[in-house]
Amino acid sequence: MFGIMASQITGHLSTNSYESIATLSGTGSSGVISFTSIPSTYKHLQLRYIARDTRSTSGGNTIYLTVNGDSSTNYSTHDIEANGASVAAGAETNGTRVNFGVVTSANDGANMYGVGILDILDYQNVNKNKTFRWLSGFDTNGAGLLRFISGAWYNPSTAINRIDLNATSGNWTTASQFALYGIKGA
Repeated sequence: MFGIMASQITGHLSTNSYESIATLSGTGSSGVISFTSIPSTYKHLQLRYIARDTRSTSGGNTIYLTVNGDSSTNYSTHDIEANGASVAAGAETNGTRVNFGVVTSANDGANMYGVGILDILDYQNVNKNKTFRWLSGFDTNGAGLLRFISGAWYNPSTAINRIDLNATSGNWTTASQFALYGIKGA
C-alpha cells in the first residue's frame, strides 16, 4: 500500500541527488581501502559499505578513517553502541583517526558482514572543520552490535580529497565492497 502511495508523489523529489564516484572491493591482501582524487563538485559525500576482515577473532572489529593522509592529532570521535544486552558510550579527542564503523571477521559465520553508512558534511568548505556521522552494525545470528559515531577533522582550511579506510588488523576480504557517492547541494 505504501509503495503505491509513495509512487504517486510528485513535486520535490529528486532522483539524481546522489552520484556514484567510485566503488572499491577488498583484495584479501590489504587492510586499506583508499578513495583518492575525490572531485570537488559536490556539497557532501556519503560512503556505504558491506565488509568483513580476515582477522581470526569474532566480529565487532573497528574500521579507522583518515583523510588526506593526515595521521596527526586532528580528529575527535563520540560514539554510542549497543549489543542487545548493554549500551556503552565513549569519546576521544586529539585522535590520529576517526574510530568508526564495525565489521565482522573470518571467525564469524559464512556470509555474515558488517554494514554502514558514513556521511561527510561540507567536505569542500575551507572555512570550518569537517564533520562525520556514521551508522554501522552487524548481526551474527543473534549476537551483534549497532554503533552510531559522530566525528570531526580539525583542519578547516583544507578540503577533503582522499579517504582511507583501515581494518583494525588483517585484510579486507575480496567480497567486501565500499562505495563513495557525491551529494549535490541546493
